[in-house]
Amino acid sequence: MIGQSLNSKPTAISSPVLSVGRLTRTYAGADRPAVDNVSFALERGECLGVVGESGCGKSTLSRCLLRIEDADSGSIVLGGQDIARLNARKLRAHRRSIQIVFQNPSAALNPKLKIADSLIDPYEHLARGAQLKHFNYTSRKAYIRQLLEAVELPAELANRYPHELSGGQRQRVTIARAIGIEPDVVVLDEPTASLDVISQGAVLDLLTGLRTSLGLSYLFISHDLAAVHRMSQQIMVMREGRIVDRFRAEDLMAEGRHPYTKELISIF
Repeated sequence: MIGQSLNSKPTAISSPVLSVGRLTRTYAGADRPAVDNVSFALERGECLGVVGESGCGKSTLSRCLLRIEDADSGSIVLGGQDIARLNARKLRAHRRSIQIVFQNPSAALNPKLKIADSLIDPYEHLARGAQLKHFNYTSRKAYIRQLLEAVELPAELANRYPHELSGGQRQRVTIARAIGIEPDVVVLDEPTASLDVISQGAVLDLLTGLRTSLGLSYLFISHDLAAVHRMSQQIMVMREGRIVDRFRAEDLMAEGRHPYTKELISIF
């Protein structure tokens, strides 16, 4: 190549951490797919926002990515492996690579388990013996303390039950559960929707800090365009199961946005 040194090496092109191709999911009796031919790529270390009104298919998309339910067709490439059609035994090897934070932390935590038991469960089932980069497992107590510190919670909460915590504290615990096994991708499915305004801002700040410090990649799903814009580098707009617009966050107000995006901006 002209102008290239004979001793220079070609620049490595990194592949997306998650790549989704033509994903479709239709429920029995529905007149249209809940997720309709959706394709996207999530780059390593970035936050990709998915915004749209209730019922547009955002949560169905997240459940398909986690294989909580199966898509009818399409691909979900995670770590170079298409996991969309793996059976339960083969899928288990990839469970650690993608985790989720749900909208309702009270429903996500077992009310009969102390916080310490909820935090240790993913490690014991999916990452026992793994070499973690950020959370050193020297003992059960030390590991749990590190997770609580990461989400800015005091260590003494480890011995409490979920009902003894505030909503914001419970959501921080679910975040700690998700990041504790150091996944490649964290799906954030309306993670602040059930929180008060003050807690919402604090949790979004926490998530941003964790993405940077731990090198996480987020798929941030929300009906709140302001939150998506605050968190994301890339944004996709979803309506009636389809992606109708996609752009970099700084281009939100640019000319040429889809009419539905403009509707969302009008209440931004």
